[in-house]
Amino acid sequence: MTNVHKDALFVLVKSLSKSEKRQFKLYVGRLGVNSDAKFLALFNLLDKSKLYNEKNILESGIVKKEQLSNLKAHLYKQILVSLRLNPVNQNIRVQIREQLDFATILYQKGLYKQSLKILDKVKTTAIENEEKNIAYEIVELEKLIETQYITRSIPDRANELAVQAKKLSGQNVMTSKLSNLSLQLYGMMLKVGYVKSDDSYKMVQDYFEKHLPKYKIEDLGFREKLWLYKAHLWYSFLIQDFLSCYKYANKWVDLFYENKDMIYLNPVFFLKGNNYLLESLFYVKYSSQFKQTLQKLEAILESRSFPKNDNINSLSFLYLNSNKLNKHFLEGTFEKGLYLVKIVEYGINKHKDRIDAHHVMVLYYKIACLYFGNGDNKSCIQYLKKIIDNKNLKMREDLMCFSRVLSLVAHYEAGMDYHLEVQLKSTYKFLLKMNDMHEVQKEMIKFLRNLGNIYPHELRDEFLKLYTELKKYEEHPYEKRAFLYLDIISWLESHLEDKPVSQIIREKAMALKR
Repeated sequence: MTNVHKDALFVLVKSLSKSEKRQFKLYVGRLGVNSDAKFLALFNLLDKSKLYNEKNILESGIVKKEQLSNLKAHLYKQILVSLRLNPVNQNIRVQIREQLDFATILYQKGLYKQSLKILDKVKTTAIENEEKNIAYEIVELEKLIETQYITRSIPDRANELAVQAKKLSGQNVMTSKLSNLSLQLYGMMLKVGYVKSDDSYKMVQDYFEKHLPKYKIEDLGFREKLWLYKAHLWYSFLIQDFLSCYKYANKWVDLFYENKDMIYLNPVFFLKGNNYLLESLFYVKYSSQFKQTLQKLEAILESRSFPKNDNINSLSFLYLNSNKLNKHFLEGTFEKGLYLVKIVEYGINKHKDRIDAHHVMVLYYKIACLYFGNGDNKSCIQYLKKIIDNKNLKMREDLMCFSRVLSLVAHYEAGMDYHLEVQLKSTYKFLLKMNDMHEVQKEMIKFLRNLGNIYPHELRDEFLKLYTELKKYEEHPYEKRAFLYLDIISWLESHLEDKPVSQIIREKAMALKR
């Protein structure tokens, strides 16, 4: 999948719904002078075009080449203004910011009393809704106005504002430190995946302990707790402590259920928290709670009261379908999950401008695993090829590495072993280049490389040798991550017991059911 350059204005125009386009034209036409405006003509042209083509725009005669850049910038701004006026986009943050703008205008006109009245009211709203950055900005403007407009109605007004500013500043600093730590740990996860050795474990541990600020949990508000749980969650993921992942993802989600108004004010964080909770439950193989959590999330997303917008729709598609695939992996019901392939393909195409390449590749890997578990190795190879051929993917090195290892296994299973030696060398070089050569991968490659020298009647013994060797690493603190991407143990057991791999996983799921 290649990165195609897309014009920002064109992408914005194409993202508009019918009602948003209608509102934009009404907004433009509110004054008769705009009916023939060049920017409206450009909007209509882009709306009708399937692809962005600058040559077509210039040939239309709407604008000269030297004026095109300015016209595009003007149209972009006008669309954003129109969207801002749309009631759908009037969330609490926009409303608070709007009131702050009004207060600033009144202050600039010297109407201090009116400005302070608006600020005092909107400050309360901001604090109640955990919008502490803008609350601090409001207090700073109040302080500025108070130096020019002396009111005797509140004698210790200066002290009150100073105390309020200090408190908000401290809370914002704490949030900033925790959000910085969370973001850095998330970046590590995307770049290199889980820790791979004692050295990398120590490095992550030292970084976390050094950058985690001191706090008292009772002093933290909703926002600070949210970032604290996120930081702990990413640290737990990095060191592969999945029970701890479950603990902090659960705290994250419970925080929203304890503060239900925040679900509708911060729907993205609510969705992400549920996604990580489901991922943690998947890793600890807690199937009954996994299903309950997934059903509960689906019910909330379908409710009328849950916010709806393009970003939320894209995230809902991503998280729901990713976890629906995980549900079939957890239960070994690969065949039942095949219906999801078309849904995922359609969704990727529909949301392609809002889902990054990394998440698309993760979905492709899950589809590949679905086909592999169902015994359709050729389809598995097709989806792995989308990842392996992606030269622009710079994140999740572990995903790229395991895609190649699974591709080798799928080629062997499909009887497509005529180019296996070339692929083995290519995969071996790639793993060395990525510095991702672990014992599980070494054993897999050694096994596949020796297949050409093994007689058919010796094959079962070789599978048994590999199985015995790999079982040693199933609970290894660093090697076990290989089994998160590919259930090699179940694959070997399927050959040893002469059963489909899906049956082996189903039997394990039934034994683990809780």
